[in-house]
Amino acid sequence: MTSSLVTCDLCDAHKGDVSGQFRVLLPVFRDFGAVRRFSGPVVTIKCFEDNSLVKAAVDSAGDGRVLVVDGGGSLRRALLGGNLGAAAAKNGWAGVVIDGCVRDVTELAAHRIGIRALAAIPLPTEKRGEGQRDAAVQLQGVWVRPGDWLYADEDGIVVSAAPLI
Repeated sequence: MTSSLVTCDLCDAHKGDVSGQFRVLLPVFRDFGAVRRFSGPVVTIKCFEDNSLVKAAVDSAGDGRVLVVDGGGSLRRALLGGNLGAAAAKNGWAGVVIDGCVRDVTELAAHRIGIRALAAIPLPTEKRGEGQRDAAVQLQGVWVRPGDWLYADEDGIVVSAAPLI
């Protein structure tokens, strides 16, 4: 789903929130997909230098959801590449946000999906089948939980415990 609201408007409306229900991710994520604005309910994965669960997720129906991957901030291995980006777009994911790296940047830029990550690196992951799905995760110190709503645009990424639009 694409959002007509921008993150600045959402921040203006929720700047006084002290409940922790509205959160802003740090401005460290780069844009790699063809879609600049995206939003949807969150599905989480926690993994470290092993993208087995990322592959399983993007190979399943996205139904307009956003896949949020806590890759531990690793800059050593790419958790998403061109093939997985294509699968995510084909299977209806609105976006993928990775606290880690991607690869195949030119291919990712052609896919009709929002993709945010810390950086690009050409080295793929090992496949060990490790990680967790549907658990609360932290991206750069900010908690994101399954079922939260994520909104991303050119200004940044915000997360809310409930839909905002």
